[in-house]
Amino acid sequence: MATHLKEVDVLIVGMGWAGGIMAKELAEQGLQVVGLERGAPRSTAEDFSVPHIRDELKYSVRMGLMQDVKQDTLTFRNNVGQRALPMRKLSSFLPGEGVGGSGTHWNGLTWRWSDMEFKVRSMYEERYGKQFIPSDMNLQDWGVSYAELEPYYDRFEYTAGTSGQAGNLRGRIVAGGNPYEAPRRRDYPLPPLTAGLAADVFRQAGTDLGYNPFPTPASNASRAYTNLDGIAMGQCQYCGFCDSFGCEANAKASPHNTVIQAAQRHANFTLRTHARVTRLATDASAKRVTGVEYIDLLTGQTVFQPAALVILSGYTFSNVHLLLRSNIGKPYDPQTQTGLVGKNYCYNTGAGAMLFFEDKEFNPFLSAGGNSTAIDDYYTNWNFDRAKAGFIGGSVILGGHTNGRPIGYHPVPPGTPRWGQKWKEEIARWYSRTMPIIAMASVMPNRYNYLDLDPDYRTQSGDPMLRLTFDFPDNEHRVSTHAAQAIDRIARAANPTHVTPPRPNVKPYGVEGYQGTHNTGGAIMGMDPSHSVVNKYGQHWDYPNLFVTGGAIMPHNAAYNPTGTIGALTFFAADAIRQRYLAHPQLLV
Repeated sequence: MATHLKEVDVLIVGMGWAGGIMAKELAEQGLQVVGLERGAPRSTAEDFSVPHIRDELKYSVRMGLMQDVKQDTLTFRNNVGQRALPMRKLSSFLPGEGVGGSGTHWNGLTWRWSDMEFKVRSMYEERYGKQFIPSDMNLQDWGVSYAELEPYYDRFEYTAGTSGQAGNLRGRIVAGGNPYEAPRRRDYPLPPLTAGLAADVFRQAGTDLGYNPFPTPASNASRAYTNLDGIAMGQCQYCGFCDSFGCEANAKASPHNTVIQAAQRHANFTLRTHARVTRLATDASAKRVTGVEYIDLLTGQTVFQPAALVILSGYTFSNVHLLLRSNIGKPYDPQTQTGLVGKNYCYNTGAGAMLFFEDKEFNPFLSAGGNSTAIDDYYTNWNFDRAKAGFIGGSVILGGHTNGRPIGYHPVPPGTPRWGQKWKEEIARWYSRTMPIIAMASVMPNRYNYLDLDPDYRTQSGDPMLRLTFDFPDNEHRVSTHAAQAIDRIARAANPTHVTPPRPNVKPYGVEGYQGTHNTGGAIMGMDPSHSVVNKYGQHWDYPNLFVTGGAIMPHNAAYNPTGTIGALTFFAADAIRQRYLAHPQLLV
């Protein structure tokens, strides 16, 4: 039998970027806020200090900061004709575990999305006609505009200490930045990271071909910085241990050392770790969520925490799984196209190549997660002709080193044996003479890509596992092929000694190799309840005291990393709660 606790004003499930922002913003209002996190507490001093945080085997190979699939996993299949099987090892995507969530082990890339995303259907219909959108592509506008989110992008960047170069200041194009970006009110809080040789080689090749290269924006502090909440961040050390690792210098912004730390200054905020939420409780007659039930993993005790306002801020899979298990909303059915919960699951795609130079020394170990140069000519550039290219969406292309770690980074030219003495010799020869070029590409929603409850497999607590059904549709194959062709042109312009032929993603999609932790959809936002689970503020249409944040509310996925947009949407929602909902607890739209 569950232990019932006293009701609190706000209960937040999941303590990553979205949960941390909500906790800080609402605790500052004087509300009694409780944050629940299924993983362990995290602190830079205790968990990310040198030398143990540089343990590549523990964190990059054995995934020490990631979700434990022995405790939480999902099943996967490519299409509805297959039986899904449980994922026993994380590889394709890496959700985080513990305070800070995936925000502790991310690379730091911090992009602003434009109205090309938020008004995606109307803009494509206006330019290319309704017939250009495939019939099985569930494309829809988000119900929010870039102009509404711009102040919140700014707030997130100045909270996270983002380093970059503005390309569009209040409509004025600025040399050296991204000329295609949406207008911003002011520059980044910090200048760009110092470019390595690989980023410079990419920049020169792109410039020679007529592209518009610029430094990739990243929340890796290029110099010491104090953020909006008075929290000090150190300068990036270019150690090459960003993705999969915490940052010992607090140079890479993480929720635990920014927004969650700020929330913990308030006595009215309580953080409970090792708390696995199993269901949301509802009062169906009053259309209210009354609280959540969770298991205290340290004691095994079941606890019920009532709350006046409940906010789901977990990872995409966790949020959707909890809605489905709690029978909140009708599950999506791809055959009848009825229901909404689980609809519009999206991922990312792309392409890549390795360039080998006999006459260059890159020193890839001197790097950072966002230490690269990018071109955006095939993405936010709305003048890029999608009709000629034959797809919706596009790709952003980057060159530069994010790491040169010895276990995971051992590039060799095409034709090299995969093991043995010759393989070892080629690694030694080319380790410091190789650079990558990658493309990150968008994924649009498809009728048959979705999330639901698995009928065969159950969790340790006896609930159905979450089932992922996903494959790359034809539109995304064309995007990936186009990106591979662009990479090939840039690679050849750089004049390497050898190059691996860029290859697009191919069917079927598999979960065996890492591709990106950019999972979105399943509880999508929109302008009316017939096409969305939540409104523009992440507020549930049927349960006004329930808000959903994070990647789950995104109706499709961009080529850009989603973290900056998740931050902006969460600050936007927090302001709406503080300024409007608390005075009148009802639907805001």
